[in-house]
Amino acid sequence: MPEPIVARSAATDAELLTELEKAVRTAGSALRERFGGVVTARTRAELMRALAANDAAAAASLRPRLQALRPGANWVEEELDGGVLPGGEWWVVDPAEGNVNHVRGLPEWGLTATLVRDNQPVLTVVHLPLTGETYTARIGGGAHLDGRPLIVSATTDLGLGIVATSQARPDEDEKVVRRVGASITEMFLDALVVRVTVPASLHLVNVAAGRIDAFWQFAGARADLLPGALLVTEAGGRISTTDGRPWAPHSDSFLATAPGVHAAAVSTLTR
Repeated sequence: MPEPIVARSAATDAELLTELEKAVRTAGSALRERFGGVVTARTRAELMRALAANDAAAAASLRPRLQALRPGANWVEEELDGGVLPGGEWWVVDPAEGNVNHVRGLPEWGLTATLVRDNQPVLTVVHLPLTGETYTARIGGGAHLDGRPLIVSATTDLGLGIVATSQARPDEDEKVVRRVGASITEMFLDALVVRVTVPASLHLVNVAAGRIDAFWQFAGARADLLPGALLVTEAGGRISTTDGRPWAPHSDSFLATAPGVHAAAVSTLTR
């Protein structure tokens, strides 16, 4: 039986994070039950229906629980949206992060939920139902994997580093696509290994866990980047734009790195 929905409007952020983790795990079970064979779509419309069905199955469990946890918080309806939010509290959720992988029978997918307060992510959960891993972070409270503290890589030589990038969204503007392609070429020249796949959140949890050394993306949605931005920051990493400026949700690029390779990554991406 699913756990009861309990309103916690007066809860501390630490208490909220505990309850948020439970809610995301419960929704993850619904998404895992749907995972298995390959969904072959003959048209774009068929693919979109399959993706929407996954979103709806997870959101049906997740949304009422999060709204009960924080009744006054707003809800971002579209996970592909970017930019600055109005003031106040917002739930930024991707109920099926890496959804296209899920429907094609690939394992790189999960769920993310982040509470944003005045455009600052304050707590987040990224859950991977196939492995059972749950990544959590709270501003000022550190980043954790299943309760164990996370710390970013100690790598100081980009030439020894594993780096990654991701496609921000389908049908991206041609100029952005060409910019991505050029950046991958430059990273092939400077880094040890370059990984290119979706979704962004799975790369970012790997940066926070010290498994890879840098992740970059041009453009991007809040639901793609806010969970990982908080996880990486709380694990001791650096967040900026690809040219080294402070990052904000409306920025046109994003870079998350271990501190020791940040300057080199900026140099590569601005060459």
